[in-house]
Amino acid sequence: MRFNPKADIRRGSVRDAGGRRGGGGAPARLPMPGGAKAGGGLGAIVLVVLFLVLTQCVGGTTGTGGGTAFDQGGGTGGLPSGLESQSERYDHCRTGADAQDDPDCARKAVALSLERYWATTLPREAGGPLTPAQINTFTGQVATACGQASAQVGPFYCPADEQVYLDTTFFEDVLEGRLGGQGGDFVEPYVLAHEYGHHIQNLMGTMGKVRTQQGPESDAVRLELQADCYAGMWTRAAAGTTDDSGTAIFAELDEGDIAEALDSAKAVGDDRIQQRSGGRVDPEGWTHGSAAQRQSWFNVGYDGGDLAACDTFAADDL
Repeated sequence: MRFNPKADIRRGSVRDAGGRRGGGGAPARLPMPGGAKAGGGLGAIVLVVLFLVLTQCVGGTTGTGGGTAFDQGGGTGGLPSGLESQSERYDHCRTGADAQDDPDCARKAVALSLERYWATTLPREAGGPLTPAQINTFTGQVATACGQASAQVGPFYCPADEQVYLDTTFFEDVLEGRLGGQGGDFVEPYVLAHEYGHHIQNLMGTMGKVRTQQGPESDAVRLELQADCYAGMWTRAAAGTTDDSGTAIFAELDEGDIAEALDSAKAVGDDRIQQRSGGRVDPEGWTHGSAAQRQSWFNVGYDGGDLAACDTFAADDL
C-alpha cells in the first residue's frame, strides 16, 4: 500500500479521544462465543459491535429499527461528555507523504478515502446522503454514547453516536499476538472499512433487522458478513478515491494488501477464535461468521460487488 504524496489528507475525520488507564467505571461486559473460556477475552474482542447493536439499535433509542432508510438515529456527531479531543496527535498529518511514513497519518488518509467513497456510492446505490462517521482513537478506556468501553473490546462502532472507536494497540497486541493474524500495513484499513460498513448499515436501517443473536445463519452473522462485504467494495475502489482537489489518495494497492485483509478476516472468524480460545468449534455460538465466510463475503464486495450483491439478509447460503 502506497499513498500519493501529493494528496491532501487534512480532512480525514480522525481525532484522538484520549481516555484513561483503569478506574472510571467498569468497561462493557460482553458475552463470549460458544466454546470460549470465561475471562479469556477473545470473544469480547469481536462481539462488541453485536452487543452495541442489540442494546442500542434493535428496539432501542436510535430509531434505525423503525425509521426511514436514512433515519439518522439522533447521532450527535460530537465527542462524548467528559472527553476532550487531543487533536494535536494528528495536527502534523497533511499530505500523502505524511501518511506513507506515519500510521496516524495513514489512518487519516484511509478515513478520507472511506468518506469520499461512500459519499458517492451511498446516494447512487441507495438514494440517500452520507452522514460521515467520526473515527476516534483512545487509550485504555473510553466513554461513548453506548457506554464505557475498554481496549479489550477492540475496534467498534457505536450506533448511538455514529462514531468508530479503536485503541490502536489492538492490531499488534491482539490481532497478531493473540489471534494469530499475520499483520501488515493494510490490516488496519480493512478493519476501519469493516467498522465504517456498520455505519452504512446504521444509516440504511439494516441494524434494525437484527433479531437472532447467535448461530451460523443468525441475523448477527449476516450483519457482520455484510460489513465485510462493504469493506471489500471500498477496497476495490480505494485506489480511485480522491481528495477535494481530485488528487488520488492512494498511489497503489496491490495483491499483498488484499492478502493481508483476507488474513485478518480469517483470524477473526468465529471458528478460529473458538479454536484459539481452547474450546470446540460450535456454530450455534457464532455471532460474526466463520473464517471462510468472512473471507468469502469480503471477496463478493471486492469482485465488483455493490450494495445489492452484499445483501446477506437475502442470501439463502452464507
